[in-house]
Amino acid sequence: MEKENCSPKEARYDDLSVVFLNCTLKKSPETSHTERLIDVSKKIFEKNGVKTEVIRPVDHHIAFGMDTDMTEKGWDRDDWPKLFKKVIDADILILCTPIWLGQVSAVCKLIIERLYAHSGETNDKGQYRFYGKTGGTIITGNEDGIKHCAMEILYSLQHVGYTIPPQADSGWIGEAGPGPSYGDKKEGDGKVGVDNDFTNRNTTFMTWNMMHFARMLKDSKGIPAHGNRPEEWKAGCSLDFPNPEYRQ
Repeated sequence: MEKENCSPKEARYDDLSVVFLNCTLKKSPETSHTERLIDVSKKIFEKNGVKTEVIRPVDHHIAFGMDTDMTEKGWDRDDWPKLFKKVIDADILILCTPIWLGQVSAVCKLIIERLYAHSGETNDKGQYRFYGKTGGTIITGNEDGIKHCAMEILYSLQHVGYTIPPQADSGWIGEAGPGPSYGDKKEGDGKVGVDNDFTNRNTTFMTWNMMHFARMLKDSKGIPAHGNRPEEWKAGCSLDFPNPEYRQ
Protein backbone atom coordinates (compact mmCIF):
# COMPACT_ATOMS: atom_id res chain seq x y z
CA MET A 1 0.00 0.00 0.00
CA GLU A 2 2.86 2.40 0.82
CA LYS A 3 4.41 1.84 -2.64
CA GLU A 4 1.04 2.37 -4.31
CA ASN A 5 0.69 5.69 -2.51
CA CYS A 6 3.91 6.90 -4.16
CA SER A 7 3.00 5.82 -7.70
CA PRO A 8 1.45 7.87 -10.52
CA LYS A 9 -2.33 7.96 -10.87
CA GLU A 10 -4.69 9.22 -13.58
CA ALA A 11 -3.53 12.85 -13.57
CA ARG A 12 -0.18 13.83 -15.04
CA TYR A 13 2.32 15.83 -13.04
CA ASP A 14 5.35 15.85 -15.34
CA ASP A 15 4.82 19.49 -16.32
CA LEU A 16 5.11 20.63 -12.68
CA SER A 17 8.19 21.75 -10.78
CA VAL A 18 9.05 22.06 -7.09
CA VAL A 19 11.81 23.93 -5.27
CA PHE A 20 12.79 22.84 -1.76
CA LEU A 21 14.58 25.60 0.16
CA ASN A 22 16.51 23.75 2.84
CA CYS A 23 17.12 26.38 5.51
CA THR A 24 19.74 24.33 7.32
CA LEU A 25 22.60 26.22 8.96
CA LYS A 26 25.07 23.76 7.41
CA LYS A 27 26.86 24.59 4.17
CA SER A 28 27.16 21.89 1.51
CA PRO A 29 28.42 19.20 1.51
CA GLU A 30 27.94 18.79 5.28
CA THR A 31 25.16 16.34 6.11
CA SER A 32 21.77 17.97 6.64
CA HIS A 33 19.23 15.95 8.61
CA THR A 34 16.46 18.12 7.15
CA GLU A 35 17.60 17.16 3.65
CA ARG A 36 17.28 13.48 4.56
CA LEU A 37 13.55 14.01 5.13
CA ILE A 38 13.32 16.23 2.05
CA ASP A 39 14.60 13.23 0.08
CA VAL A 40 11.50 11.20 1.07
CA SER A 41 9.20 13.79 -0.47
CA LYS A 42 11.54 14.44 -3.40
CA LYS A 43 11.47 10.77 -4.46
CA ILE A 44 7.65 10.76 -4.59
CA PHE A 45 7.65 13.90 -6.72
CA GLU A 46 10.26 12.45 -9.06
CA LYS A 47 8.45 9.14 -9.37
CA ASN A 48 5.55 11.16 -10.77
CA GLY A 49 7.69 13.14 -13.20
CA VAL A 50 7.79 16.41 -11.22
CA LYS A 51 11.00 18.40 -11.76
CA THR A 52 12.72 18.93 -8.39
CA GLU A 53 15.50 21.11 -7.08
CA VAL A 54 16.88 21.32 -3.54
CA ILE A 55 18.68 24.55 -2.65
CA ARG A 56 20.48 25.49 0.56
CA PRO A 57 20.21 29.27 0.92
CA VAL A 58 23.18 29.16 3.33
CA ASP A 59 25.37 28.25 0.33
CA HIS A 60 24.55 31.65 -1.21
CA HIS A 61 25.30 35.24 -0.22
CA ILE A 62 21.80 36.45 0.62
CA ALA A 63 21.60 39.93 2.10
CA PHE A 64 19.32 40.92 4.95
CA GLY A 65 16.64 43.45 4.15
CA MET A 66 13.16 44.09 2.85
CA ASP A 67 13.97 44.92 -0.75
CA THR A 68 14.03 42.66 -3.80
CA ASP A 69 17.70 43.45 -4.54
CA MET A 70 19.74 44.72 -1.61
CA THR A 71 22.66 45.83 -3.81
CA GLU A 72 20.41 48.80 -4.51
CA LYS A 73 20.45 49.51 -0.77
CA GLY A 74 24.20 49.53 -0.23
CA TRP A 75 25.05 45.82 -0.02
CA ASP A 76 28.07 44.74 -2.08
CA ARG A 77 26.47 41.42 -3.02
CA ASP A 78 23.03 39.82 -2.95
CA ASP A 79 22.33 36.42 -4.51
CA TRP A 80 18.62 36.60 -3.69
CA PRO A 81 17.45 37.89 -7.12
CA LYS A 82 19.02 34.85 -8.83
CA LEU A 83 17.57 32.48 -6.24
CA PHE A 84 14.16 34.17 -6.40
CA LYS A 85 13.91 33.48 -10.13
CA LYS A 86 14.03 29.74 -9.38
CA VAL A 87 11.41 30.15 -6.63
CA ILE A 88 8.96 32.15 -8.75
CA ASP A 89 9.39 29.88 -11.79
CA ALA A 90 8.42 26.80 -9.74
CA ASP A 91 4.81 25.67 -9.29
CA ILE A 92 5.52 24.51 -5.72
CA LEU A 93 7.69 25.92 -2.94
CA ILE A 94 8.47 23.81 0.12
CA LEU A 95 10.23 25.81 2.82
CA CYS A 96 12.21 23.41 5.01
CA THR A 97 13.93 24.09 8.32
CA PRO A 98 15.48 22.56 11.41
CA ILE A 99 14.19 23.65 14.82
CA TRP A 100 16.41 25.66 17.15
CA LEU A 101 15.08 26.81 20.55
CA GLY A 102 11.60 25.85 19.37
CA GLN A 103 11.89 28.25 16.42
CA VAL A 104 12.57 28.06 12.70
CA SER A 105 16.21 28.66 11.76
CA ALA A 106 17.62 32.15 11.22
CA VAL A 107 18.06 31.25 7.54
CA CYS A 108 14.35 30.40 7.29
CA LYS A 109 13.45 33.76 8.85
CA LEU A 110 15.69 35.47 6.30
CA ILE A 111 13.98 33.70 3.38
CA ILE A 112 10.51 34.59 4.68
CA GLU A 113 11.59 38.25 4.89
CA ARG A 114 12.97 38.22 1.37
CA LEU A 115 9.80 36.58 0.01
CA TYR A 116 7.78 39.25 1.78
CA ALA A 117 9.79 41.93 -0.02
CA HIS A 118 8.05 40.78 -3.23
CA SER A 119 4.57 40.89 -1.71
CA GLY A 120 3.62 44.11 -3.49
CA GLU A 121 4.46 42.76 -6.95
CA THR A 122 1.73 41.45 -9.25
CA ASN A 123 1.37 38.64 -11.77
CA ASP A 124 0.06 38.92 -15.33
CA LYS A 125 -3.53 38.90 -14.02
CA GLY A 126 -2.89 41.86 -11.74
CA GLN A 127 -3.01 39.69 -8.60
CA TYR A 128 -0.21 39.52 -6.05
CA ARG A 129 2.86 37.73 -7.40
CA PHE A 130 2.54 34.40 -5.59
CA TYR A 131 -1.11 33.74 -6.48
CA GLY A 132 -1.43 30.43 -8.32
CA LYS A 133 1.59 28.90 -6.54
CA THR A 134 1.42 26.10 -3.96
CA GLY A 135 3.34 26.12 -0.66
CA GLY A 136 4.24 23.72 2.14
CA THR A 137 6.91 22.92 4.75
CA ILE A 138 9.17 20.16 6.09
CA ILE A 139 10.68 20.42 9.60
CA THR A 140 13.16 18.37 11.64
CA GLY A 141 14.71 18.70 15.08
CA ASN A 142 15.53 17.22 18.48
CA GLU A 143 12.88 19.06 20.44
CA ASP A 144 9.21 19.97 20.38
CA GLY A 145 8.01 22.61 17.97
CA ILE A 146 6.97 21.11 14.61
CA LYS A 147 3.44 22.49 14.73
CA HIS A 148 4.56 25.87 16.05
CA CYS A 149 7.13 26.24 13.26
CA ALA A 150 4.68 24.97 10.64
CA MET A 151 2.11 27.57 11.73
CA GLU A 152 4.68 30.34 11.32
CA ILE A 153 5.85 29.19 7.89
CA LEU A 154 2.45 28.31 6.42
CA TYR A 155 0.90 31.54 7.65
CA SER A 156 3.72 33.52 6.05
CA LEU A 157 3.44 31.68 2.74
CA GLN A 158 -0.34 32.11 2.49
CA HIS A 159 -0.09 35.76 3.51
CA VAL A 160 2.09 36.59 0.51
CA GLY A 161 -0.25 34.63 -1.78
CA TYR A 162 0.71 30.95 -1.82
CA THR A 163 -2.11 28.41 -1.79
CA ILE A 164 -1.72 26.01 1.16
CA PRO A 165 -3.28 22.54 0.68
CA PRO A 166 -4.58 20.42 3.57
CA GLN A 167 -1.86 18.55 5.46
CA ALA A 168 0.80 20.83 3.96
CA ASP A 169 3.44 20.11 6.61
CA SER A 170 5.48 17.13 7.70
CA GLY A 171 8.25 16.68 10.20
CA TRP A 172 10.19 14.54 12.62
CA ILE A 173 11.56 15.24 16.08
CA GLY A 174 13.42 12.96 18.43
CA GLU A 175 13.33 12.94 22.19
CA ALA A 176 13.70 16.32 23.88
CA GLY A 177 17.29 17.29 24.42
CA PRO A 178 20.54 16.15 22.80
CA GLY A 179 20.32 12.95 20.82
CA PRO A 180 20.33 11.44 17.33
CA SER A 181 18.76 13.43 14.50
CA TYR A 182 16.67 12.21 11.56
CA GLY A 183 18.53 9.61 9.52
CA ASP A 184 21.36 9.04 12.00
CA LYS A 185 22.42 5.45 12.59
CA LYS A 186 20.63 3.59 15.37
CA GLU A 187 22.43 1.38 17.81
CA GLY A 188 22.45 -1.90 15.98
CA ASP A 189 20.74 -1.69 12.58
CA GLY A 190 18.65 0.93 10.87
CA LYS A 191 18.41 4.72 10.88
CA VAL A 192 16.61 6.99 13.30
CA GLY A 193 13.16 8.17 12.19
CA VAL A 194 13.05 6.65 8.72
CA ASP A 195 10.54 3.98 9.79
CA ASN A 196 8.33 6.42 11.73
CA ASP A 197 4.84 5.78 10.37
CA PHE A 198 3.47 9.18 11.42
CA THR A 199 6.25 11.07 9.63
CA ASN A 200 6.13 8.88 6.52
CA ARG A 201 2.35 9.19 6.28
CA ASN A 202 2.38 12.96 6.68
CA THR A 203 5.23 13.39 4.20
CA THR A 204 3.35 11.29 1.63
CA PHE A 205 0.06 13.14 2.19
CA MET A 206 1.82 16.50 2.01
CA THR A 207 3.61 15.62 -1.23
CA TRP A 208 0.49 14.36 -2.98
CA ASN A 209 -1.59 17.32 -1.81
CA MET A 210 1.10 19.64 -3.20
CA MET A 211 0.84 17.85 -6.56
CA HIS A 212 -2.96 17.82 -6.56
CA PHE A 213 -3.25 21.53 -5.79
CA ALA A 214 -0.49 22.52 -8.21
CA ARG A 215 -2.26 20.46 -10.88
CA MET A 216 -5.63 22.12 -10.19
CA LEU A 217 -4.11 25.60 -10.15
CA LYS A 218 -2.20 25.03 -13.38
CA ASP A 219 -5.22 23.57 -15.17
CA SER A 220 -7.43 26.46 -14.08
CA LYS A 221 -4.72 29.02 -14.94
CA GLY A 222 -4.41 30.04 -11.32
CA ILE A 223 -6.95 31.65 -9.00
CA PRO A 224 -9.78 33.63 -10.65
CA ALA A 225 -8.84 37.30 -10.81
CA HIS A 226 -12.07 38.71 -9.46
CA GLY A 227 -12.15 40.71 -6.26
CA ASN A 228 -8.43 40.24 -5.56
CA ARG A 229 -6.61 42.71 -7.83
CA PRO A 230 -4.84 45.49 -5.88
CA GLU A 231 -5.15 47.96 -8.78
CA GLU A 232 -8.93 47.90 -8.36
CA TRP A 233 -8.59 48.87 -4.71
CA LYS A 234 -6.63 52.06 -5.38
CA ALA A 235 -9.70 54.14 -4.56
CA GLY A 236 -9.09 53.13 -0.95
CA CYS A 237 -10.92 51.18 1.70
CA SER A 238 -13.93 53.46 2.02
CA LEU A 239 -17.04 51.85 3.41
CA ASP A 240 -18.80 53.16 0.28
CA PHE A 241 -16.78 50.67 -1.84
CA PRO A 242 -16.25 52.98 -4.86
CA ASN A 243 -15.63 49.99 -7.14
CA PRO A 244 -19.00 48.20 -7.63
CA GLU A 245 -17.22 44.89 -8.38
CA TYR A 246 -16.42 44.49 -4.69
CA ARG A 247 -20.09 44.63 -3.72
CA GLN A 248 -20.92 41.52 -5.71
